Amino acid sequence: MADDVQMEISELRPNIYQFRCEKPGSHVYLVKGTKKNVLIDTGTTAFFPHLRTFLRELSLALKDIHFVILTHEHFDHIGATTFFFNTATIAAHRLAANKIEMQDEFVTMMNYSNISYKPFHADIWLEDQSLIDLGNFKLQTLHTPGHTSGCICLYEAREKMLFSGDTVFAGGILSGISSSGNISDYMYSLQRLSTLKVEHLYPGHGKTSDDPEGDILLGLETARSLMDDTKTIFDALTRKWNRQEMVDRVLRRFSTSKDK
Repeated sequence: MADDVQMEISELRPNIYQFRCEKPGSHVYLVKGTKKNVLIDTGTTAFFPHLRTFLRELSLALKDIHFVILTHEHFDHIGATTFFFNTATIAAHRLAANKIEMQDEFVTMMNYSNISYKPFHADIWLEDQSLIDLGNFKLQTLHTPGHTSGCICLYEAREKMLFSGDTVFAGGILSGISSSGNISDYMYSLQRLSTLKVEHLYPGHGKTSDDPEGDILLGLETARSLMDDTKTIFDALTRKWNRQEMVDRVLRRFSTSKDK
């Protein structure tokens, strides 16, 4: 399946590279630091040969990747991580790290389309506001649950860069709500992102954003609409249940009076 998708390497800005992969994989980002090199996500297991080729084109070996930071626990973002496990430090938010370590395949969706992988675990369980200093870049961890409970974005304040994973995409498009996520957390996360100064938005899928701050606000508006729609649906279901409950009570009373 991976042979059918489009893959390419792009230098987004000095020392920031995107290894682009369409679904079923995710984009992988390389941040070249003066102290350490970081991969943000690794894509699927099947993407690894292409990922290794991309690194070679930049004169990097696997051992030159010092950190792998996972934006969340889904198979399309973590599958190739196992190939870096013995040479790099693997980091993920603690809620994502727990699911990965427990091999929770329902949440990670590792059995999707029978994609194979080798289990691994995160060496570092990140918390909100963790800071990773690469010398020329400082990546700040922002816990942004919603798509999943363990989602994070990585923010570089000086360069105003946001690596958004599956939290928000160009055009304000949002991810689906996965098994460990929820819309109210999603709204909180987008509200938080909307307070940041963002000039460069690098998502896990699709194109990079031409209007990062506008796209985040549009995503927040979409989330509010989704919340309103959800409330409408539940209100309708509740009213239907209440009507049925009243009918059932009348029938029970009628049945009881007949028995007497």
